[in-house]
Amino acid sequence: MTETTLPAVSLTESAAQHIAEIIGQPNSENKGLRIYIETGGCSGMSYAMEIAPRKPGDEEFTAHGMKLFVEDRGLVYLAGSVIDYKDGLTGAGFRITNPNAKQTCGCGKSFEA
Repeated sequence: MTETTLPAVSLTESAAQHIAEIIGQPNSENKGLRIYIETGGCSGMSYAMEIAPRKPGDEEFTAHGMKLFVEDRGLVYLAGSVIDYKDGLTGAGFRITNPNAKQTCGCGKSFEA
């Protein structure tokens, strides 16, 4: 039996800087951006994020000095994704470029795998 390794989920420098701004408080050294998948949304599944410590079952990635936690069961949907942070006229927030999404919603928070 061979073991399959899924590609990492990564952060852009902009996303890492924004996370650092949010968690740059005392007692936050164990926190990072935690991403998980919820059912629902326009396309069937939705991205959910929080600034939180790693939870049991999370996979941990590090990029630009920041921690990224991905819920284990959501990793198959997020493998190879890049998380960016944009601050522009159309709104500010994290954006996910997901190579596994067959279809995404116009809001960018929902996808179909």
